[in-house]
Amino acid sequence: MVRCSRWTLGGGGGPAAGVRVNPRQTELERSRRRGRGPRRPPRAARHNVLVTERRRTRRPTIVDIAAAAGVSKSLVSLALRGDEGVSDATRARILGVADELGYRSNTLARGLVQGRTMLLGVLLTDLANPYHTEVVAGVEEAADAEGFTALLAHGRNDRRRLEQQLDALLQLSVDGVVVISSWLDPRVLTEAARRAPVVMVGRPAEHPTGVDTVANDDAAGATAAVEHLAGLGHRRIAHIAGSRRPAARARREGYLAAMRRAGLAAEAAVHTIGDDTGRRAAAAAELLEAAAPTAVFAVNDLAALAVLDRAHVLGVPVPDRLSVVGYDNTGLAETVRPRLTSVDQPRATMGRLAVTLLLERLGGRTADRREVLPPTLIPRASTGVAPAG
Repeated sequence: MVRCSRWTLGGGGGPAAGVRVNPRQTELERSRRRGRGPRRPPRAARHNVLVTERRRTRRPTIVDIAAAAGVSKSLVSLALRGDEGVSDATRARILGVADELGYRSNTLARGLVQGRTMLLGVLLTDLANPYHTEVVAGVEEAADAEGFTALLAHGRNDRRRLEQQLDALLQLSVDGVVVISSWLDPRVLTEAARRAPVVMVGRPAEHPTGVDTVANDDAAGATAAVEHLAGLGHRRIAHIAGSRRPAARARREGYLAAMRRAGLAAEAAVHTIGDDTGRRAAAAAELLEAAAPTAVFAVNDLAALAVLDRAHVLGVPVPDRLSVVGYDNTGLAETVRPRLTSVDQPRATMGRLAVTLLLERLGGRTADRREVLPPTLIPRASTGVAPAG
């Protein structure tokens, strides 16, 4: 019997003459006769099949990467984490396979294994307030430098929602939470700190047990504002106050104390906006029309902008007839005209310090820390010498 690659000719128990034979079937038959299965396809072929199949079915895992790359699961884990013990060539191959499979690291699942999610929660009262967002910028910068991802939760000026959002962050197994708000009950923060480290940025009514705080010396900031204005010759210095919350209260008390020290207690005038942000314009109007001050110290930059706006409506030139000082020194102070004199509390620094305190807690520190940062008055064009008369 004579055989060629694709046809079998002749008899002798083989296929009938002229019958076409599949070479692959012949290979399988020879393999069975030798007592072994068919040859496995080369690694590249297996890899392509695995990649295609995994894409069709489900989210790929490191087990899938290991199978497709022909390496162990532990080697894949080392390569994906960037650890030592993996050659450059092997790491490149593993990363290439991971990319082809569409692999994405499951942060929460990894956290269950490693005891860390590398997530930090950030809870704030009001996204519309630039003070809050500028503290967040500092938190995010410091978190990113340490390999953490910041998750933002917004309370929308609602105490109940703040509590709900805090619980939601903790349910995500964040490694810690930065709370940029003084609205939460200290007992709520203490309970949260039993589940994960908590740092509060702001002045608490009372210090929650187990919670670190980062605050600004509000009374000192108010004093700096009054002394600046008194130094320019102003006597009728009024104050637009915030709510009865700790920081606003400390600024109001600092203003009143500074007026007394300057011998101007009889000239003190306070108009309160409370928690209603819509009251800013009305309070500015009431103050300018009733108290007729030559200078105003506002509880924050947003309130100061309301005064500037009302002065413009009334035709009162700033700073020729009215000087205005804000608080926080947010980005608004540089963009408004005239540029706003404001008391600077270092918002980004406070955010970065909050992350540092969280990391210390994660490192094992148990004692509470209370950090108070000094403010600095930044003079700009909205303040000038008191008008004559």
